[in-house]
Amino acid sequence: MRRFRSSRNNVHIIVDSCGDFDPAIAQALNVEVVGFPYVVDGEERTDDLFQSVTAKEFYDSMRRGTYPTTSAVTPGHYYEVFKRAAEQGKPTIYLGFTEALSSSVRAAEEAAQMVRDEHPGFRLAVVDNRCPSAAAQLLAIEAVHQANLGASFDDLVAWVEEARNFIHGFFTLDSFDALARGGRIPASAASLGGKLDIKPELSYDPSGALTFKRMCRGRKKAIRAIVEDFRDASDGERSMPVGIVTADAEKDGDWLEGLLRKEKGCEDMIVVRSSVSPVIGSHVGPGMVALVFWGRDRREHGSLSERIASRVGGRRTKDR
Repeated sequence: MRRFRSSRNNVHIIVDSCGDFDPAIAQALNVEVVGFPYVVDGEERTDDLFQSVTAKEFYDSMRRGTYPTTSAVTPGHYYEVFKRAAEQGKPTIYLGFTEALSSSVRAAEEAAQMVRDEHPGFRLAVVDNRCPSAAAQLLAIEAVHQANLGASFDDLVAWVEEARNFIHGFFTLDSFDALARGGRIPASAASLGGKLDIKPELSYDPSGALTFKRMCRGRKKAIRAIVEDFRDASDGERSMPVGIVTADAEKDGDWLEGLLRKEKGCEDMIVVRSSVSPVIGSHVGPGMVALVFWGRDRREHGSLSERIASRVGGRRTKDR
């Protein structure tokens, strides 16, 4: 489809592997993908969106008890990426994995400033995407589309900083084990959830931080809950692509897509399918199923304190 093709020549867009891209779409968009590092059995690897190992192989190893670890991208690595971009000379925008879940975007900004100092006049922006997982893929697809339409560097940065607030994501996990290992919930809660067949539905707040939405008794109820939230938060938007991303749970992804296409106006909706890549997968474990889509302004669905903070932040910006 034309939306997934790049015809721009005015801006270079960089993304990262935490966007859980379909490699074919990343290639079609002509975006550069920064691979995040992870470690399996003492061996450091680069998240290449399952080009060197399959999703099934990776998640089967986790099912057998292998627990990968992850780390942030270093300023040095970002420096090399941005330096190459500066040498090419094209204005560059990096849509980075949200600061709410990783310090990498701060490392990227540090490296970006070094490159700007060495290459005066080079236009380089680092933007926190505030969109975990495949929500970032949707943001990149539309950013490239805007660039294809002729958006300037400044206009595109402003567009992304606003558009990121309109992408929603809801997902469920097969178990609480990965969350417990990461210290997000107590191990006792994970054990109890498994015994009672309780499946969490999660989302993310306006900053990109993960939030618990609800608990569901059984997998199918959790997936149906995701569709219910799509119905509410999409606000009738049907013209833009949606994404379904799974962690070696294709059958559940198929079932979710089937339910989605039964919704009013969704019969012919463009659905982008992809896999939860190794870095995100290390934290959620096998079995994650997620739906990401465009809809209402997420800032309007935040907590009272978040809405107040957003307004205060906006007022401070205006006063500067």
